[in-house]
Amino acid sequence: MIFLTVEILFLSVFAGFIGSLLGLGGGIIITPALTLLLGIDIKYAIGASIVSVIATSSGSAIVYLRDKITNVRAGMFLEIATTTGALTGALIAGLVSTKYLYLTFGLLLLYSAVNMFQKRNQELPQEFPANPMADKLKLNGSYYDKALDRTVDYHVTGIRSGFGMMYAAGIISGLLGIGSGVFKVMAMDSFMKLPMKVSTATSNFMIGVTAAASAGIYLTRGNIDPKIAAPVALGVLVGAAVGTKVMQRLKSTTLRLVFIPVLLYVSIEMIMKGVKL
Repeated sequence: MIFLTVEILFLSVFAGFIGSLLGLGGGIIITPALTLLLGIDIKYAIGASIVSVIATSSGSAIVYLRDKITNVRAGMFLEIATTTGALTGALIAGLVSTKYLYLTFGLLLLYSAVNMFQKRNQELPQEFPANPMADKLKLNGSYYDKALDRTVDYHVTGIRSGFGMMYAAGIISGLLGIGSGVFKVMAMDSFMKLPMKVSTATSNFMIGVTAAASAGIYLTRGNIDPKIAAPVALGVLVGAAVGTKVMQRLKSTTLRLVFIPVLLYVSIEMIMKGVKL
């Protein structure tokens, strides 16, 4: 049991590091690692995954908020779409074929990976004219980039398409029971043209809110085993603490190169699941 706990701990440190670095929940690593590598029951793996998302967000959000990289107003605005989408997904569960959902979203992520690859040498988004809706909602912002050693000002665009993508992310999260961090980063980077670091930091902030809302359900179901969840939470917190420091020292082009394989992996996994159903 001690050896298993140590294994879970080390896997969780890695998951927390990647999660805070890329704005993902860590569940993308935790769930398959616990089930495939350690043979843990899938329901307890998913419960631990929810804990890892909250831990990743808690461990990294405070640093990103302190350093003013997170766009809190954009995050809370988009969280409306994600939460509404999750409720919609819960309501229509069983009415929609998951086969076509997996295929649709897998292809969408594949397109996003190609789009991100095309922008692999772009450090910051191109200049866009001020968006009236972004101005009204005060979504534009700035942050100090430690890698570039200067303050970066940015304007938010594509509000409607970004909001729509977040709604879709909520639906797929509710229907398929998967984390939507990868969709959040994609929507902010590709549709709303936020700097990659701001997209990552804001996604970290948002995923904690989403996960906390569903954690109670998993707890009442008895799917959160303290013997598994405790080392996961501890390891993820340590990994997230390291990831936040590393992320701020990396250039956005480097983050994209790390993020692209993750996008490809998730998209291929979803397409394969869709084909098998």
